[in-house]
Amino acid sequence: MAPALAHPFNDSSALLEFVINQGNGVKGLSELGLKALPKQYIQPLEERSCMTNVVPQGSIPIIDMSNWEDPQVAKSICDAASKWGFFQIINHDVPIEVLENVKDATYRFFRLPAEVKNKFSKEHSSSNNVRFGTSFTPQAEKALEWKDYLSLFYVSEEEASALWPSVCREQVLDYMKKSEVVIKQLLQVLMKGLNVNEIDETKESLLMGSMRTNLNYYPKCPNPELTVGVGRHSDVSTLTILLQDEIGGLFVRENEGDNWIHVPPIKGSLVINVGDALQIMSNGRYRSVEHRVVANGSNNRISVPIFVNPKPTDMIGPLPELIANGEKPIYKQVLYSDYVKHFFRKAHDGKKTVGFAEL
Repeated sequence: MAPALAHPFNDSSALLEFVINQGNGVKGLSELGLKALPKQYIQPLEERSCMTNVVPQGSIPIIDMSNWEDPQVAKSICDAASKWGFFQIINHDVPIEVLENVKDATYRFFRLPAEVKNKFSKEHSSSNNVRFGTSFTPQAEKALEWKDYLSLFYVSEEEASALWPSVCREQVLDYMKKSEVVIKQLLQVLMKGLNVNEIDETKESLLMGSMRTNLNYYPKCPNPELTVGVGRHSDVSTLTILLQDEIGGLFVRENEGDNWIHVPPIKGSLVINVGDALQIMSNGRYRSVEHRVVANGSNNRISVPIFVNPKPTDMIGPLPELIANGEKPIYKQVLYSDYVKHFFRKAHDGKKTVGFAEL
């Protein structure tokens, strides 16, 4: 039996008006107390989160960063990046209060009235670098995702002070700044694993020349089994540093086959994943991996990823050091902004984006 459809939104234009144009987002839908999911959010059967193919005891590696230069720790980071594409780090250098503050700030932003949040939407934001939105790419999606977000692209402190919402600005800047130490440690280790022993300014700019933070909000959902918080995708970043709350719901695809592994929340930890840009630059040695977020029927959930990226104007391709050693390139050189545009032009579709750079 199909679920009864939510009455006020049988009409797509009424739904889009409420969710997108008025800035209510899915948080607004959730707070209406709907008994059933609007049909626009019902995912095709193959995209729903089937809990039968979740590996119950599976776990991505958990790495203690307190002695990050130890060769054993370095090896476990490189192994995790090549075999799993995902790992959690504990005892890193980002203070726990910085993480707690940015979680509080995320809730503060999403508690703002719809008309205030809407000032940051695509239609009303004074800058492309500050964007409040919902789902992923609503105009390209056959079924919408159950998520709202605020996306903040970092250009400078001055721009952030002028344009970012005041309820979360300082906390997000602090989180980004304090995470930089850990990002540099990880990149240093990962580059050494490729025999790239020195990260000069040009290389640093290529690996982490731009950063974006998202504040993600997944409100509780009337029929979580019929939709997704985020569909299957890999990130387009070099690395993603993710802070998740205690609710859980992030799943990572296992190396082989169709099984999924839950990434359990660990207080004070950060989840690290390899993005497509690093897969391309490492000539496939480090792998970006499909992941997704399930919708939740009983709790609201938040997460705060920092996407560490090349600069939009950078060309990305296998690092020259790898090719100089006689490795055959499996990717071509592509303009990073073209790669990102390709990703955002379509709905989430697993790992297909990386095909854009394949030779």
